Amino acid sequence: MCCDLKRRFLLLYATQKGQAKAIAEEICLQAGTHGFEADMHCLSEMDKYNLETEKDPVVIVISTTGTGDPPDTARKFVKKIRDKTLPPDHLAHLQYGLLGLGDSEYTFFCNGGKTVDRLLQELGAQHFYDTGLADDCVGLELVVDPWIDGLWLALEEVFLLQKEKEGMSNDVIADPHVGHEMNLSSKIQNLNLGDEGVRNSDGPSHKLLDINVVASTTDTEPSLVHSVPPISQSALNIPALPPEYIEVQFQDTHGENPHPSSLVSEGTTFEVPVTKASRLTREDAVKTALLLELDIANTAFDYQPGDAFCVICPNNVSEVEELLRILGLSERGENFVCIKVKQDTKKKGATRPQHIPERCTLKFILTWCLELRAIPKKAFLRALVECTSNAGEKRRLQELCSKQGASDYTHFIRESNVCLLDLLHAFPSCKPSLNLLIEHLPKLQARSYSVSSSNLYQPGKLCFVFNIVEYPACPTRPILRKGVCTGWLAELVAPLLHTNKDTLDMKSYPTEKISIFSRPNNTFHLPSDPSVPFVMVGPGTGIAPFIGFLQHRQKLREEHTDWEFGETWLFFGCRHQDRDYLFKDELRCFLENGTLTHLKVCFSRDSSMGEVAQPKYVQDVIRLCAKEVARVLLKESGYFYVCGDKKHMADDEWEAFSRMTNQSVFGMYCF
Repeated sequence: MCCDLKRRFLLLYATQKGQAKAIAEEICLQAGTHGFEADMHCLSEMDKYNLETEKDPVVIVISTTGTGDPPDTARKFVKKIRDKTLPPDHLAHLQYGLLGLGDSEYTFFCNGGKTVDRLLQELGAQHFYDTGLADDCVGLELVVDPWIDGLWLALEEVFLLQKEKEGMSNDVIADPHVGHEMNLSSKIQNLNLGDEGVRNSDGPSHKLLDINVVASTTDTEPSLVHSVPPISQSALNIPALPPEYIEVQFQDTHGENPHPSSLVSEGTTFEVPVTKASRLTREDAVKTALLLELDIANTAFDYQPGDAFCVICPNNVSEVEELLRILGLSERGENFVCIKVKQDTKKKGATRPQHIPERCTLKFILTWCLELRAIPKKAFLRALVECTSNAGEKRRLQELCSKQGASDYTHFIRESNVCLLDLLHAFPSCKPSLNLLIEHLPKLQARSYSVSSSNLYQPGKLCFVFNIVEYPACPTRPILRKGVCTGWLAELVAPLLHTNKDTLDMKSYPTEKISIFSRPNNTFHLPSDPSVPFVMVGPGTGIAPFIGFLQHRQKLREEHTDWEFGETWLFFGCRHQDRDYLFKDELRCFLENGTLTHLKVCFSRDSSMGEVAQPKYVQDVIRLCAKEVARVLLKESGYFYVCGDKKHMADDEWEAFSRMTNQSVFGMYCF
């Protein structure tokens, strides 16, 4: 490898929550150590790159959002390369590698990356490296880390072939990772992302710390703060230390913070009052489901049944106060801060975080701008190592961010939903700076919910349903935590629900308001032709959007008595008939007035009273009705909608049902 020549490649990313950008930054950071120079840009910055004239290899990191859509930052790019007037060889000169991020719990896994990959191929672009699809459900790092490790070998091949074409192959010195130059092509073709042979072996490693310092001999089980052999006795390959690039300056306490809605760039926001709150489950139910009604009558907010919308929510107040206390900044919470990029930073392309206003208080930043509950990335753990004074704690953080500690990271960090506060409690000698948190904590995201109403049925109203998410106490988290948004919403309406355990009209009480913005869904709407039949599958709170469907259908039936309406099926399941049967009375009414043709329900925790065992799960009921459902979908070209968690529909039943319906499954929305 030529040490005196940096070989450039174009590095593009599109992110919704910051993960794709963080991975692109890691690639950019590693590039220099391998003799490459990454020219990094967001896909939205189309004035800074041009694929039509690009001669160097291109690396793309892209996430997926919504129901399989590319991120908002990739919309213009996708629209451009989707242009049907472009010739099939428009990008035939382009060589690229793509890393897609997704979550297999959603139906359209990694569809953002798959869409861009397919469109580039249709325009003649060629892979120089196999596409990687990383699954956030099991851990992005399981694919991301080996994909990045293999990337350098693939880039070596590209530049070697370029030099051979230029007649300069004799000037190239083989990379020590690669072996003989003539074997590069076969190595690339046989590259296996799970093969340890392609893993980078020259990353920074650390010698074994004194084992007596790291762990007590009485500890035999690993935990967040303690390791056991072999990792406790291994030398470690840890990531390079990310360069700091943020400078924070405290100012006075005079002035006003911006409104949280100003942080949203996705569209118009609306501040709307909560006009009603209902508890849909009994107090002894495993989960607590709430329904909130919003008044949108005096706004331009519009929606269709099946749409989603986003709620702008803050971090938990007590968690913000606790973090300020640990950082030693409790007295500075109301101070305004100025955030700048360090002049001497070594981070390429460093920019000021756009999700933080130019002028706001420290408490505002921690409350509205940063995702305090985010699971710390390995790069963040690596940075925290330098802020930790205790040798044992420092060693354990090194292990958790190392390649050797991948399984410990997955189990004790990722699967345990550990956040920054958990780490600071577990490693009390870790004292990170404020600028480090701003650099590594991602943007606090608005939370998305399905609409559970019809504007035709309830003009000026928008309803939605949610379970209050709870994270129980465990060894890595000593206290129970509720979801950021669901916990906040529940607390917002708690006094009203406690006054009346079931339903409370809020007119006689102070009106609480929340900020929302629209998130339209183009693939999860009722059939445009009302005569087309459809099947709905909605276990648990997955029933929410279908209440809007049925309200809309009922109103259409009332207003258009001469129309022909197709039959409707609803499959619903919950744990107990008397505890969490959501919308029981409403469904009975829909059934009685003919809006709903068939209602099939099951209860997984109730005992069967008859001689014949009753089906316990939605997929079991679907199998019993397979012939009728197949008729609706295959013979009558009906629509099929799923809203729920695909993970909890057994794989064999799901696959069997998919085979039964073949290509007639039109609408799916899994969360």
